[in-house]
Amino acid sequence: MTSVSHPQFLVDGYLPTIGIECHVQFSTKTKLFAGVGNDARGAEPNSLVSHICLGMPGALPVLNEKAVEYATRAAFALGTEPQKFSQFDRKHYFYPDLPLGYQITQFNNPIIADGQVDIEVDGQKYTIRIHEAHLEADAGKNTHPSGADYSLVDLNRAGTPLLEIVSEPEMHTPAQARTYAKQLYRLMKYAEVSDVDLFHGNMRFDVNVSVSKDDGLGTRTETKNLNSFKSVEKAAEFEIKRQIELLEKGEIIDQETRGWDDATQKTFSQRGKEEAHDYRYMPEPDIPPIVLEQSYIDAIKKTMSTMPHVLIEKLRKLGLDNSAIDTIVDSLPAGKLMLKVLANQDEKTAKRIANWLASEVQSLVTTETLTWETAKLDVAQLTQLANLAEENKVSSTGAKVVLEALVHQKDGDSSDPLTIAKERDVLQVSDEAEIEKIVATVIANNKQASEDVANGEMKAIGFLVGQVMKESRGKANPALAQKLIKKILGL
Repeated sequence: MTSVSHPQFLVDGYLPTIGIECHVQFSTKTKLFAGVGNDARGAEPNSLVSHICLGMPGALPVLNEKAVEYATRAAFALGTEPQKFSQFDRKHYFYPDLPLGYQITQFNNPIIADGQVDIEVDGQKYTIRIHEAHLEADAGKNTHPSGADYSLVDLNRAGTPLLEIVSEPEMHTPAQARTYAKQLYRLMKYAEVSDVDLFHGNMRFDVNVSVSKDDGLGTRTETKNLNSFKSVEKAAEFEIKRQIELLEKGEIIDQETRGWDDATQKTFSQRGKEEAHDYRYMPEPDIPPIVLEQSYIDAIKKTMSTMPHVLIEKLRKLGLDNSAIDTIVDSLPAGKLMLKVLANQDEKTAKRIANWLASEVQSLVTTETLTWETAKLDVAQLTQLANLAEENKVSSTGAKVVLEALVHQKDGDSSDPLTIAKERDVLQVSDEAEIEKIVATVIANNKQASEDVANGEMKAIGFLVGQVMKESRGKANPALAQKLIKKILGL
């Protein structure tokens, strides 16, 4: 076998290498160079356009300052700082969805020149370096009506601000590619620069794959416009297998752009891959360079949220399982809420709240009428409810009732967990004399189970506690009920 520096990644003697270009659509109100609405979801075709989007003669672009701020935030999320000097270039190509005949992008001096994304796969940590990330204006969208002999062009997306994040070719497995894509998704979400709506293409991935018998790079293919983590993984998996099969037959790999067919789980050829010289790059004459002062960069840095990998480590220290951690971290509102809890509460309280968020609250926000963004929860309420549970004033079932009321609260509703528990009649009874009466009745009505417990069959005590909870309509303190059962039975 050929000696390579990553033998653990070899597939049939070949080393796969993967690099990813990710396009992130910024959630600015307007486009990159035009004062036109930037959210095309649900908009009528060609309703969000201007003379600038259409490339009308004499139209002059004006840079959206918010996009520069978002690029700066993205730089911090990628573990670096933006370049103090960057500038735009024209990338020439001709396609129906590009009215200008060129795309305004950054080629020689991108706004982000380095960075890294840390990932973990099967317990092993890897650092994927960022080659660069540059600002650019998106093109429009071509649609091909089924059965028709024509195509339609929608220019609503033309001019939308994108950040193209280009990784170094440092991934070697489809699982690494998938994890990297998901981590980028989380980083951009927590940087609050994009809603990263995969379904509508607000975050898209181009996956470059090559295979080689040594540490050098083979001929690569680029599978474009993938919009799910699974498709990133499966496209890389398919390309690795396809390329190895071709090479084993003595055939060559064509450097080309490929598409992804989700139905067949296969890539397909689209066109030959262009090189930089094919685009005839030239400096953009209508937009001056971006020059950032250090004071501007520092001011934005102070507003950055804690990044997801830091939150993950904090949640792991609580002893949460990976599923619960993913549920919390994948939701920005849940993640932000949990960060506040962690900053102000002890580990026991934080873990109880985290489990609620990952289970009961997550179940509630998957309904059609509620989302994490609209759920009304705050740290004070959750902490008070956790204290009620810790003091056995509400059972786990009662806590769920209170949680549901808090999540759905409307103006005028009580927002106090203790008041809600009283209103919903879920406060546990801890009056020993009152519970003792119920216990005595249960023992009298369940003689066989009581005799089993008295004879040391402690499994039956759970049945008796359940009967006490039933008689008290769930309000008895179960720990106190068990204690009184043992007391009456002389244990």
